[in-house]
Amino acid sequence: MSSSHARLDDEVLRASRQDGTYPRPQLLRPNWADLSGTWSFAFDDANEGLAKHWFDAPAFDREIVVPFPFESEASGIHDPSFHPVVWYSRELTADELAATGFSAGDRRLHLHFGAVDYRAQVWLNGVHLGAHEGGHTPFSFDVTDALDSSSATQLLVVRAEDDPLDVSQPRGKQDWRLEPHSIWYHRTSGIWQPVWLESTADTFVTLLHTTPNVPEGTVTLRVDLNRRPTTDVRLKMAVSCEGDELATVSVAARDIGTTVVVHLPLQSNGQAYEELLWSPEHPRLLDVSVTVLEDAASAQVADEVYSYFGMRSATVAGGHFLLNDRPYYVRSVLNQGYWPESHLAAPSAAALKREAELIKELGFNATRVHQKFEDPRFLFWADVLGLLVWAETPGTFEFSPRAITRMSAEWTAVIERDLSHPSIVTWVPLNESWGVQHIAHDSRMRAYAQSLVSLTRALDPSRPVVSNDGWEHVDSDILSIHDYEWSGEVLGDRYRDKDACEALLGGIGPAGRRMLLAGQEIGERPVMVTEFGGISYASKQVPDDAWGYSTATSSDDFVDRLDAVLGALAESSALAGFCYTQLVDTLQETNGLLADDRTPKADMATLRRVITRSGPAA
Repeated sequence: MSSSHARLDDEVLRASRQDGTYPRPQLLRPNWADLSGTWSFAFDDANEGLAKHWFDAPAFDREIVVPFPFESEASGIHDPSFHPVVWYSRELTADELAATGFSAGDRRLHLHFGAVDYRAQVWLNGVHLGAHEGGHTPFSFDVTDALDSSSATQLLVVRAEDDPLDVSQPRGKQDWRLEPHSIWYHRTSGIWQPVWLESTADTFVTLLHTTPNVPEGTVTLRVDLNRRPTTDVRLKMAVSCEGDELATVSVAARDIGTTVVVHLPLQSNGQAYEELLWSPEHPRLLDVSVTVLEDAASAQVADEVYSYFGMRSATVAGGHFLLNDRPYYVRSVLNQGYWPESHLAAPSAAALKREAELIKELGFNATRVHQKFEDPRFLFWADVLGLLVWAETPGTFEFSPRAITRMSAEWTAVIERDLSHPSIVTWVPLNESWGVQHIAHDSRMRAYAQSLVSLTRALDPSRPVVSNDGWEHVDSDILSIHDYEWSGEVLGDRYRDKDACEALLGGIGPAGRRMLLAGQEIGERPVMVTEFGGISYASKQVPDDAWGYSTATSSDDFVDRLDAVLGALAESSALAGFCYTQLVDTLQETNGLLADDRTPKADMATLRRVITRSGPAA
C-alpha cells in the first residue's frame, strides 16, 4: 500500500509540468493517494460471491498486484484462462486518507477507478457504493458516508465481471478463444488502470474542457460542478504560459455547467500568433487553473483544479490534413498498446512516456492507438512531447441493440474524457467494419455507422472523423485505406497520383471491399493509407505461429522491404499521410519495427532515415 502526491517542478502548480504519474492529468489536484500494489483476490467461477455476501467479510485466497489484469504475469496471478467473475479487496489506511487532505466533517472523500474491464460493483465497509459498465472508461464514487469512524482502516471490495464469450462488449483485440490466434491477444480483465483517492469540499469541479479557436485567438472553457450552486459561487479561471499570465476571468456559476470564452490578447498580433501554437515540432502547452469561490464576498476557496491545453486546430481541406490551417503530412504508426508482461495495462507510468518517446525517435509524428482507449497518462506525454494521436474505439464483434448501446455509451464517455488533449487530432469510431461486417448491403449498419459519426461531431465538431477506417466509408472526413501489398512497385502504381487514388476509391479496394458506400463523392477529402507494411521479422525467439503480411529473413532484408513500401508511398503526389503497421511485435504478430521488449529490429538511425523519407523531415 502506498500514497503519492502530484509532483510539479514549480512553486506555482502547472499541470503542463507534472511528472506523468497522476491518473487524470487534465483535472489535477495536488493531493491524492495511489492505491496500486498488493490486494487480496479470488476467482468466483461458480458466481456465488454475491449470494454469499463476499463483500461483507471477504476471505480471498490469493494476492494480486493492482492495476494489472489477472491474466498477466505482472499481476502475480498469470492465469490467462477463462474466469468471468473475480473479486478484489484491500484496506484503506488512515495515512492514505490523510494523504488526500481528507478530514471528517469538512471534506468529501472520492474513490476513482481509471478502468475496470468490463463491469464492476464496489463496496466500502459492506456498503454498496454503486456499479459501472464499460471496460475502458473511468468512474468514481463519493465514499464519505460509508466510512467507519470507529475503525483505523476501511474495507474496500470490488467485484469485476468480464464474459470472454460476450462479443457485444467493446473488446478490441481481446480474444474470445482460450488462446490468442490470428490478430487477437490475451484478455485484459478486471482492474487494469490506476485506483486512487482524493478529497474535495462539498462543491467541486467534476469536468474541465478546453476548446481553442486559433483564428479568433480564444479558448472556450467548460467547467462542470458536482451540483447546482445554492449560494453565491464564482469561478476564477486563469490561463498562463511558462508562468506568465495570459488572461484571467471571473464569472458567477449559476448552474452545474458554466461555459466561458476567454480571449488571449497575445493572439491579436497576427505576426506573432504562431508563438503560442501547439504542434509536434513545437508542443507549446498553456496552463489553466480554476478556483471555485463558494462565498464570493469572503473569497472562500472551495476547490482548485489545474489543467493545460494546446492552441491548435485540426481540420481537412483541399485534399490535405491541416494542422493550424497549414497542410501537414501525417507520418503515423499503428500502436496496439500491449505489453507481454502486463497486456493492455502499462507496466508503469514511465513505460507510457517511453512509448511516446520511441515513436518520436523513429521519426513518426503521429500514432494510431489501435482498438484501445489509451491510458490518459500516455496522452499527457503525447501532448508534452508533440505526438499526433488518432483515437479509436475497441470494437464489438456483433451487430445488435446491446452492442450499439454499449459502444455508443463508451464512445461518448471517452470523448468527454479526452476532448481537451491537443494531441488527439482524429476520432475513429469504427475499424474495418468490425461489428458492422455487412455494412455494404445492410442499411441498418450504415445508419449505425453514420450515427456514430454524427454523435462524434455533435460532441466535438473541432476534429475530423473517420467513419470506418480502412474501407466501406459512409461519411469520413479522411478517406483511409488499408493495403498490405508487399510489392513497392505495385503500391507505387496504386497511389502514384490523384487519378490513381480516385480510381481505387471509386471501386473495390485492396482487401476486396468497396471503398465508398451510399453514392459518396470523393471530393476534396484527403486520402491516407492507414494500414500497410506489416512485415514479419522475428528478431528474437520465433513463435510457432509467428506471422505478418510478408516475411523478412534478416535485419537487412527487413530494412529493404520497409524501404520499398515506404518509398512507394513517399513518391505519391496525392497522399496526405500514412500509418505503418506496426510499432511493436505483439505475441504472434511479429510485424513490429521493435521487438516486444521495445528493442529495434535494425539500427534506429537507419529506421528513422527510411521512415522520414515520406513527407517533411522530422
